[in-house]
Amino acid sequence: MTDEKVKELMAKVGKIRILTNRLIDDQLAGDYHSTFKGQGVEFDEVRPYVPGDDVRSIDWNVTARTGEPFIKRYSEERELTILFLVDVSGSQGYGSVRRSKMELAAEVTALLALTAIRNQDKIGLVLFSDRIVKYIPPRKGRDSVMRLVREVLAAEDGAEGATDVSAALRFLSGVQKRRAVVFLVSDFMDDASRYEKLLRAAARRHDLVCVPVADPAESSLPDVGLVELEDPETGALELVDTSSASVRRAFAEKAAAERGELSRFFLKTGIDTLPIDTSRAYVDDVRALFRRRALRR
Repeated sequence: MTDEKVKELMAKVGKIRILTNRLIDDQLAGDYHSTFKGQGVEFDEVRPYVPGDDVRSIDWNVTARTGEPFIKRYSEERELTILFLVDVSGSQGYGSVRRSKMELAAEVTALLALTAIRNQDKIGLVLFSDRIVKYIPPRKGRDSVMRLVREVLAAEDGAEGATDVSAALRFLSGVQKRRAVVFLVSDFMDDASRYEKLLRAAARRHDLVCVPVADPAESSLPDVGLVELEDPETGALELVDTSSASVRRAFAEKAAAERGELSRFFLKTGIDTLPIDTSRAYVDDVRALFRRRALRR
């Protein structure tokens, strides 16, 4: 990477740091805390038994030593492991408005990671396309957040290959044995039938949230005459006459059908989603997700 590219990258990282720090407030942090439960419970202390306590909680060793009944108290194990599985395939580098899908993925990753760090959680990252591009094991600290953002943005420069959600999920299964909160950030330009079984298995083992990333130009074509469209994942070229109303309509209908199919797929699996779009703000969507989950709990 050239010096100019490095400067540009660091400027983007700095901008995202400032933006996401401004977005995080006590309400968002509180919603996060109440939304994502710990991995279990841990022993806290023993206290004297009082009528009404569950007899199954009696600590018989302490009771035998003291001659008085005592019960064990437990507290929720709050520290979580948060893993971000971020798609860095060719299509993620596309953006028709003020940012690419990759930049949006980096912003949302930063917001969620900074919120997690406030809760003393560990954060890790898996970058994938049709292969595993990079893995950063979970660790604590604000420096870890900015490293994650740098890695996502740096991947945009060399974004290539197709989206293979299965590859990411198989890797997750191999490296993360304990339960974690997993955010799968992708445009999901993949055949759902190829990864449905693995996705369901990941959702049973982990607390999984899918984050579909979209751009408005993927839903409609402007009327600009003959244009050559390139598939960002395969490199295939196609000459399209956008001045034709029927061509534009067919494109929009196909895009709407694909979006609807993906939405129905997530609804069928029961997996939480956080849809984001390069053309709009996302913090309200994050808040809405946290609150829906908190209400369910």
